[in-house]
Amino acid sequence: MPTGKLIDGKAFAATLRAQIAVDVAALKASHGVQPGLAVVLVGEDPASQIYVRNKAKQTVECGMKSVEHKLSADTPEADLLALIDTLNADPTIHGILVQLPVPKHIDADKIIAAIRPDKDVDGFHPMNAGLLATGGKALVPCTPLGCSLLLKDHLGDLSGKHAVVIGRSNIVGKPMAQLLLQESCTVTVAHSRTKDLPAVCREADIVVAAVGRPEMVKGDWLKPGAVVIDVGINRIALPDGKSKVVGDVDFASAAPVASAITPVPGGVGPMTIACLLKNTLTACQRSVGL
Repeated sequence: MPTGKLIDGKAFAATLRAQIAVDVAALKASHGVQPGLAVVLVGEDPASQIYVRNKAKQTVECGMKSVEHKLSADTPEADLLALIDTLNADPTIHGILVQLPVPKHIDADKIIAAIRPDKDVDGFHPMNAGLLATGGKALVPCTPLGCSLLLKDHLGDLSGKHAVVIGRSNIVGKPMAQLLLQESCTVTVAHSRTKDLPAVCREADIVVAAVGRPEMVKGDWLKPGAVVIDVGINRIALPDGKSKVVGDVDFASAAPVASAITPVPGGVGPMTIACLLKNTLTACQRSVGL
């Protein structure tokens, strides 16, 4: 497969982080303020621990203040809500992120709603969801924001293109559809109940797969020349007992058909953390009236 067809999220994210670092330095120089990100991790989920570690490292590399709160898995919901109240009131913290999933005894929706919308750098608060849907100044969920940046970088103007988003989650599918609508795409949101999903996909100029099913989207589902953004991160077992990470798109069959495609890993993943830093910078800039 020609390498020109690969959308390199890792390289794009590195460029974005470098620009964020420049903007952070400028903000410190002009307003004497340093963006601060607080990440809260409840419990010992191994994937979450790696993710939080990467976030903290990249936050510091961009010149931001990084604060981590690691709570035990049996932390009462009331204690977590009290911590969020403290962070909401802290003027040095501009972004608050509670790493999901949280333990079963904690209501994730209640936690998300407790975060001040202007500090909700995950973009999950109902107010930010509403602002995004109505074209207001929202903080946008990081993964769809990253996908949107990659698409605009690769295609330029998206207007008039038909985009199919597979998956209707509040974290990726729905906000992705809203962002594509803002770019004047015609948007179809497909999901597990969609009749003849392959036929729906074959109509699309842009396919965003965010369904959490390994290698579900096959090459013969695609219109030749479509641009494919694969949000999926699935670990599958191999016959030799090892495992590998694959996306929601069957890369081997899709890559020859698509005009461009994101790899997994190295596509959307690195963009998610870069966009978290971008949101933290945005929240800080807004806090000083920029």
